[in-house]
Amino acid sequence: MSGSGSEASSLASQRIDETLMNPSNGADSSMEILVICPYPLDTVPGQRLKYEQYLDFLRDQGYSISVHPFFSLNTYRILYKPGKSIHKLAGVIQGLLGRIALVPHVSRAAGLYVFLNVVPVGPPWLEWLFLRLCKRCIYDIDDMVHMLRTTKVNRFAQAFKSSSRYFLLMGGADHVITCTPALDDLVRRYNSSTTDISSTINTSSYLPVNSYANDHDLVIGWSGSHSTAPYLHLLDAVFQELSRHVRFKLLVMGTQAFELSGVDVELVPWSVTAEIPTLQRIDIGVYPLPNDSWVQGKSGLKALQYMALGIPTVATAIGCNDRVIEDGVSGFLVSTPEQWKAQLSQLLSDPQLRRTIGRNARERVERFYSVDANKNTYLSIFESVYGKPATVC
Repeated sequence: MSGSGSEASSLASQRIDETLMNPSNGADSSMEILVICPYPLDTVPGQRLKYEQYLDFLRDQGYSISVHPFFSLNTYRILYKPGKSIHKLAGVIQGLLGRIALVPHVSRAAGLYVFLNVVPVGPPWLEWLFLRLCKRCIYDIDDMVHMLRTTKVNRFAQAFKSSSRYFLLMGGADHVITCTPALDDLVRRYNSSTTDISSTINTSSYLPVNSYANDHDLVIGWSGSHSTAPYLHLLDAVFQELSRHVRFKLLVMGTQAFELSGVDVELVPWSVTAEIPTLQRIDIGVYPLPNDSWVQGKSGLKALQYMALGIPTVATAIGCNDRVIEDGVSGFLVSTPEQWKAQLSQLLSDPQLRRTIGRNARERVERFYSVDANKNTYLSIFESVYGKPATVC
């Protein structure tokens, strides 16, 4: 679900310029919060579908918020592409210099909101310094980042990573926002002040359009990225077997490197503007996951995106999926290839079942996993850590 197209970069650049030039929206300047994050706005799902959705709401409550990504847009465009090591190194150096230049502002601001890290590589010296200088700090952690997974194209960076920065931030923050029970349990070993908030969906933008009819070749869909595409390959045999008995299209968004013989596959590049319209084409969403410790940090985001659009979803019964999906009510949880095949076959043949499950799924997201359902939780954390702004204009 991550993308690096020029369209996404242009939109993100515009939002960053607006954020840095006019962060306050008339808010109390004494309540300036610096958001310290790895990536530019509107680029990666861990940011887009977590705290980024709440920034305007928090500004309306009186907080002055400025966003400071480590990687520039130019560096982000090449970060997960093969090669270009010199340009990537230059981007890291640029990011480090930017963080050093930010040091005087850290002590003057009302507080920090740190997502994942202050810097992604090297010793945690700047994490330590930022915690020492800031008045108050909220730390937002996503995935099991302390396990230091690295993409194949950036293997060289593995030697420069350190898990100690994440534990330092966990323990040093005034409050930690997690996204799964397993991650929350881990953080509570270092900090008793935590809140488990799943990734959430803006249901004003994610609108169901599915007719739940069998008057066309149905679309089984998956959204992800180059790094998560191997998860979809867990279902190769299932898709190939299904295709021998029923016509369907497999829509894959977010990677251009997925092939499967005997199956009608359509690859769609990810972009900010294409994401929702592409997902709306899906009749059945799939969310396969491997059984490993990294998955325990995943909040079920793909399932939530499908569900918000009223798309019946089949997901591996692992991690947070049993919290997101009520099996047989708002989706289906499966464990074996036989269960995958049986559940997909049933959904493909039964439009009324798709309608019932899809509508239940949408209702569940609206109730528990929407921006509207969670915005006051974010506000209460801000107020408890940074205090209430004196005025709201």
